[in-house]
Amino acid sequence: MLSTLRIKNLALVSDLTLSLPAGFNVITGETGAGKSIIVGALNLLLGERADRTLLRAGCDSCSVEAVFELGPGRGVVEKLLEQNGLEPCADKQLILKRVFTSAGANRQFANGSPTTLQVLAAIGQELVDMHGPHEHQSLLQPARQLSILDAFAGLKPAREKFASLLRQSHELEAQKAALVVDERDYARQLDLLRFQVNDISSAKLQPAGEEEVEREFKRAGNAARLLELCQAALNLLSDQDDSLLRQAGELGRTLQALQRLDPAAAPLCAAHEQAAAAWTELQSALRRYADSVEVDPARLRQLEERVNLLLALRRKYGPTLDEVIAFGADAQAKLRNLEGRDAELARLNGELEKLRQYLLDSARELTSQRRQAIPRLAKAAMQQLRGLGFQQSLFEINLRTGPYFTLTGLDEIEFQFAPNAGEPPRPLRSIASSGEMSRVMLALKTVLAAEDEIPVLIFDEIDSNVGGETAAVVGGKMAEIARRRQVLCITHLPAVAAVAGSHFVVTKRTEAGRTLSEITPLDRAQRVHEITRMLGGQTAAARRHAEDLLERASQ
Repeated sequence: MLSTLRIKNLALVSDLTLSLPAGFNVITGETGAGKSIIVGALNLLLGERADRTLLRAGCDSCSVEAVFELGPGRGVVEKLLEQNGLEPCADKQLILKRVFTSAGANRQFANGSPTTLQVLAAIGQELVDMHGPHEHQSLLQPARQLSILDAFAGLKPAREKFASLLRQSHELEAQKAALVVDERDYARQLDLLRFQVNDISSAKLQPAGEEEVEREFKRAGNAARLLELCQAALNLLSDQDDSLLRQAGELGRTLQALQRLDPAAAPLCAAHEQAAAAWTELQSALRRYADSVEVDPARLRQLEERVNLLLALRRKYGPTLDEVIAFGADAQAKLRNLEGRDAELARLNGELEKLRQYLLDSARELTSQRRQAIPRLAKAAMQQLRGLGFQQSLFEINLRTGPYFTLTGLDEIEFQFAPNAGEPPRPLRSIASSGEMSRVMLALKTVLAAEDEIPVLIFDEIDSNVGGETAAVVGGKMAEIARRRQVLCITHLPAVAAVAGSHFVVTKRTEAGRTLSEITPLDRAQRVHEITRMLGGQTAAARRHAEDLLERASQ
């Protein structure tokens, strides 16, 4: 249900917060007071294009925010949030927000996460069904009409099973398409895959070993230079007349002489000994390193060939050896599939043949059960329509069976309606009168209240061309629907307003030279006053009539 609606800087509204209870809520007020602003705000949340002219004069931005309390059917909404990377609902509450500015910026949020207008609209379609001059009417869509018929007939499990079978069929067809190529392409693919598999497998790649090969190749290629540098270092250390070790020996003798004259110089001799030992160890290490460097032209050629092979494989199949190996494994799998193409095609064709028969049988069963349910649904809708003033009307459901499978079977349906005797039924979406449209929707909603899962119904100006006893019937049907769904109705009919569980009135006032629209919940006494106004004036007779309407509604 819609628990809270907040509107800021929209048309005549400065800052309005509307808290709505469950059940039947009605909104009334003088013509021009701003009742349509409530519907306009909800339309913005449901994805309607923002009209900058609706910005309150002197304001740079407008915002609409709604809090929905999600019930047992919240799974669809939660799945939409997850699929679009939006924050999940906390405490079963969904918060939607829409902001637009005079500069053209347009932002929308779900549970605080930025989202697109399309996602906002998709979420809104699961939450609100709006009927009126600017309707957001899921029942006008043939796909939605079929879903409602299937829900009425109890066909949801059968339909879901059919959709699952069709998805399996599509997967098998995709596998088959990957195998079915002309013979020239087939031969080219085989040759290419065989070459690639042999090219990679013959290299016997081992990533850890190949890294060692590259290190060894680099060292072998620099062997002569490494030996040259080692000898130069040894010359500086010990093999020349002015080498470091010879000079260190002279330094040591000098320090010993110093120590003989002054025993306090002993630490200097100790430091010299440590330094001389380090130089000597460096000399030994250099000789060992030089002995390990081998100049082997044959080994160098062998390493060079291996490294060049690795570079060629990486250029062709991937920047790293791991990717080259993965490419080879994938090519091997494709080669096996192609080499076994005939057997695989035979298997796929056999599975598809069986699956097509299952699909055909399942689709025909769906069609049969739909044909059986259509007269019952049409009859129930007609009974409701006659109570709403359409005594000579005709409601039909046209079913067409096509040649191609969709996720719902082979069928398409169209709700058709003729409001007056002698007129041919026309598609429901072709009905011009919003009053007629709203009453048809009300009739269908009454019939389908148990099956329809959209939690919030909004009826805007449903009382067009309605009066007398029909008005009381309209109110009664709304109250009946409100036992299962939250209903919000904008009305001029006193008989409808009296039946509602909660009554709000929209008024205008002037403050600091600016006109403001406000909405106020009414208590019993205030409801009597408002319904009296709706009846035509504050007379004693009108007041008694208003009290009588409220009294009868409470019984």
